[in-house]
Amino acid sequence: MDGDVQAPVAVLLEQLTTLVREARAMPMSASCIVHRDEVLALLADLQRQLPEQLGRATALLGDKDAVVAEGRAEAARLVEQAREQQRALVAQTAVHKAAKAQAQELVVAAREESEAMRLEVEDYVDAKLANFEVVISKTLDAVRRGRARLAGESELDRLDEADDDRPLPG
Repeated sequence: MDGDVQAPVAVLLEQLTTLVREARAMPMSASCIVHRDEVLALLADLQRQLPEQLGRATALLGDKDAVVAEGRAEAARLVEQAREQQRALVAQTAVHKAAKAQAQELVVAAREESEAMRLEVEDYVDAKLANFEVVISKTLDAVRRGRARLAGESELDRLDEADDDRPLPG
């Protein structure tokens, strides 16, 4: 044994195994002779190293559990973040669809209102033109009567002419 107090447990076990393997065999027996001080020194080193090595192993296992727990927590956080983003995108899509549908409804309503206004304007203009036609017709009649007076015809003459056009009773 080299006296290395910090030798890893595996090295100490290998040294102990080598010591027993290379020990002098007892004749006619499976027993062997080993140097007691060497074996006891190796066992003492093992006793010192095992609690430290077990402590390290436990700490590593604890760290591993903490790392795994941290990884799970991070994964859960990422999944929740992805779900929030998904909800936001769905909401944006729903808002977009609703806005598009509302815009289409507004366009249809505007077209209908425009068509109704056009028809109303056409009716108004037609009524005004009809009134204008009546006024013009009366004005033309008045012009004709005025010209006829100027030409010497009287209304009695015209009435006579109108009577001449009628069939006689009888």
